[in-house]
Amino acid sequence: MKNILVTGGTGFIGSETAIALLENGYRPILVDNLSNSKEEVVDRIETITGTRPVFYKADCCDLAAFRDVFEKETIDGVIHFAGLKAVGESVSKPIEYYSNNLESTLNLLLLMREFGVKNLVFSSSATVYGVPKRVPLKEEDPVGNATNPYGETKIMIERILEDAQKADPSLNIALLRYFNPIGAHPSGLLGEDPNGIPNNLMPYICQVAVGKRKELHVFGDDYPTRDGTGIRDYIHVFDLAEGHVATLKRLEDKPGLVVYNLGTGKGTSVLELVHAFEEANGIKVPYVIDPRRSGDVAENFADVAKAEKELHWRSRFNVVDACKDAYRFQKKNPNGI
Repeated sequence: MKNILVTGGTGFIGSETAIALLENGYRPILVDNLSNSKEEVVDRIETITGTRPVFYKADCCDLAAFRDVFEKETIDGVIHFAGLKAVGESVSKPIEYYSNNLESTLNLLLLMREFGVKNLVFSSSATVYGVPKRVPLKEEDPVGNATNPYGETKIMIERILEDAQKADPSLNIALLRYFNPIGAHPSGLLGEDPNGIPNNLMPYICQVAVGKRKELHVFGDDYPTRDGTGIRDYIHVFDLAEGHVATLKRLEDKPGLVVYNLGTGKGTSVLELVHAFEEANGIKVPYVIDPRRSGDVAENFADVAKAEKELHWRSRFNVVDACKDAYRFQKKNPNGI
């Protein structure tokens, strides 16, 4: 595999993965509608790597525009990031989430079939496990009953991909269940740059730290955890990007359908992450406790043994590294990219 289509390729994880692909000898072809990213990202990828990735501004829900990319490019494999991704927003806008995330994936599968593309890495999520009965979570744990529409779209897409692979055994599909990506590129040129109020914890902490927002809102301190705040598995986006490269190499073995958790295997509470950020950067982050947010679970972290064994991949960076990199990006880009 050489030419890799990356949907959502200018987003937070997509852009970091494009860098990892370029650094490992692949040719990424980025497709993004720029609804939650900026075209300037393509310039910055070129600055970091010395190579400008191919970029198409197109919406994966627009079948004609998406087909144009397949007609113009030779595609050996796909990494599918494109989709709406905010847990809280999905609760208030379920129709938009189901429509966007399912339609974009169905269009992709139609085009892969039409153009004979057999390799796909799907950006899934730990939310597919719903409310965990135990942690750490293993790939064979039951999937279903997500606590929000965003998670339900990931469950539905996983089922669609399983059915597609059963119908066409020549397809090689990897479902990557990410835990909580944080951090930024060490150059400070690329990082998480959400439009409007951040839905994720780290960019919100960063915006408070640079004075863009008054205080951090911590949703719930009455969970059955060690300090009452939610526990998550925070993985550096740099490690996550490398996990995609490792997965593409795995697909070269033609494994059919495979599933991997990508995380660190360690749980960190919201307040522990705040204190790690303060320690890493020598700055105080004021916060207030708000009621629990709809759709959140108490504790969620990964068993990563399968990824380590089969992908020969494991996370290398810790939360302190991620806090330093995220803050560097925020300081260099106080108003975003």
